[in-house]
Amino acid sequence: MSPAAMRRPAAWLRLPLLSLALGWTLLLGAADLDYHLQPVQIAPHSWVFVGGTDDFSPKNGGNIVNTGFILTDAGVVVVDTGPSRAYGEQMLRAIRRITNAPIALVINTHHHPDHFLGNQAFPPELIAALPGTREGISKEGESFNENMFRLVGDWMAGTEVQRPARNLAPGPLPLGKDLLEVLALHGHTGADAALVDPRDGVLFASDLVFYQRAPTTPHARLQDWLASLDTLQARSFRVIVPGHGPVAQGDTREAPIRQTRRWLGWLDQAFRQAAEDGMDMGEVMNLPLPADLAGLGVARAEYQRSVGHLYPAYEQQALSHPRKRP
Repeated sequence: MSPAAMRRPAAWLRLPLLSLALGWTLLLGAADLDYHLQPVQIAPHSWVFVGGTDDFSPKNGGNIVNTGFILTDAGVVVVDTGPSRAYGEQMLRAIRRITNAPIALVINTHHHPDHFLGNQAFPPELIAALPGTREGISKEGESFNENMFRLVGDWMAGTEVQRPARNLAPGPLPLGKDLLEVLALHGHTGADAALVDPRDGVLFASDLVFYQRAPTTPHARLQDWLASLDTLQARSFRVIVPGHGPVAQGDTREAPIRQTRRWLGWLDQAFRQAAEDGMDMGEVMNLPLPADLAGLGVARAEYQRSVGHLYPAYEQQALSHPRKRP
C-alpha cells in the first residue's frame, strides 16, 4: 500500500461521509455545486474572491473565506485555495477569465481547512506555506477534511489533502521583476502568513484579521495574536484583505484590524475576570456580548466556541495564581 493510501481513511470510515454527501445532494435537489466565484479587482494587480460571513453549511459549501490572487512579472500568485477541490478548480477557471499568465506560486496562509482544501486544483510543486503550516496540515488535514464532509456534504466530493510541497520563507519574495513580502506571524494559529504587495499597498492579512464576522479561535493564543495585529498595523498599506469579511481601503483601511483587536481584547478581559470570579463554563457561555460586537456575523456561536477553546486555560491560571483579596 502506498504512503498516500495509508494516510486516507479506510473505506468503511468513508461510507458515512459518502452517505451524508449523498443525503445533502438529495436535500439540495441535484445540488447546484457552483460557488459562483467572481474575482473583484481591488488594486491594479490584485483580485479577491469575497466569501460570506456565516458558518459552514450545505447551503454555502464552505465559501465563507476570502481568497485571491496577485499578478506579477513571473505569473499569478494565488493566496489560499478555499474549502474544497471544487472551489479550487472553480477558482482557477475564474482566474483564467482575467489572465492566462502561468501560476507562479500558491500560498496557504495557515492550516485551517477553508484555506488549503482547494490545493488539488494547482500543481503540487507550486504550493508553499510556512513550515508550521505545513506541519499543521500534515497533522490535522485529514480530520479537517472529514469534518468538512460532515458540515457541507457533497461540495467536498473528490477533495483530498494536498500538503504544500515548499517552505515559504519570511521576507522579500522576488517574482521576476516584482517583489512581494511575506510576513511570518502567529496567534490565530501557530503559523500565520500575511502577504504584502508594496506596488499597490495591498495587505493580504489572512485570518489574523476578521471584519464584520467574529474571529475563530480553535488554535488561538490571544496575546500572540494581538502582537501580530500590532505588526500589521505598523505596516504601510492602502487596501487590506481580511481572511473573512469585506475588503477595506482608504479611510476605513484600519477598521478591520481595530475590530479584530477589540474582539480579542474583550475575550481576554472577560475570560480573565470570569475565571477570577470563579465562574464555571456554563455561566461564561451565557455572558452578554458587548453591543458593538453582538452584531458581527455568527458572534454568539463563535463566542461560545471560544469559551470551549480558551476558557479552561484561564480557569487553570486563576487556580494556579489566585488573586489576593483586600
